[in-house]
Amino acid sequence: MFKKIWTLILLLSPFAAFSQIKDPEYKEMLDDLYDHSVPLISVDSIKELKNIYFLDSREKDEFEVSHIKNARNVGYIWFDMRKVYDIPKDATIVVYCSVGYRSEKIGEKLLKDGYKNVHNFYGGIFEWVNEGNPVYKSSGVQTSEIHTYNKKWSKWVTRGTKVY
Repeated sequence: MFKKIWTLILLLSPFAAFSQIKDPEYKEMLDDLYDHSVPLISVDSIKELKNIYFLDSREKDEFEVSHIKNARNVGYIWFDMRKVYDIPKDATIVVYCSVGYRSEKIGEKLLKDGYKNVHNFYGGIFEWVNEGNPVYKSSGVQTSEIHTYNKKWSKWVTRGTKVY
């Protein structure tokens, strides 16, 4: 029992999230970009959890190119709490976007509204893809395409077919 608790503490610690990024320039950019107002969670830590609500805070055109399986697109510009009304306040929620900036802002809104177990995906969907994890089109078909927001941001994606 003690070993399971200690493993969970290590997986959910900020050190686990920070150690996953292999490109030091990308890691530095992320660390400067975030306000660190929402607990971060890494790819490896996400894989250890069950019953996660994935909220994609990118815009609809980005989401339609690809997203994490079973993610719900809530957007950023037109985010509205009514998009998450059916999610229990104590549910495990992982919010993501391209790299984690927009998702942190949506995570702040969720925390302010009383959601208790909200995490910002460290490195976002870019890191998910960089680690070799699958993404899907809205039809449910797996794809190699990843919307990179724009050409400038596409440098942070090391795998898949870049779309912007």
